[in-house]
Amino acid sequence: MSTEGAENVIFVGKKSVMNYVLAVLLQFDVGNKTVILRARGKAISKAVDVAQIVKRRLLSNKVEITSCKIDTEDVGEPPRKVSTIEIVLESRE
Repeated sequence: MSTEGAENVIFVGKKSVMNYVLAVLLQFDVGNKTVILRARGKAISKAVDVAQIVKRRLLSNKVEITSCKIDTEDVGEPPRKVSTIEIVLESRE
């Protein structure tokens, strides 16, 4: 996965979906044109939900999903495979 500036990357985990939606909105409010959602394992579906809520309900004409990358990482000891996703949201304004 790409390693861009950490200020516009949101790692999706155990918090509620609306917490991450608020984090995305704040990033766009600050002036970032691009926000990256990253998640692993069970949090992947939550990251997709966040992206869809932002795109379809809140900023329908202002945000576009420009990229969606999936990958697999080795995690832990002994190593096990964990799926990852990276969703890139870009402002049209």
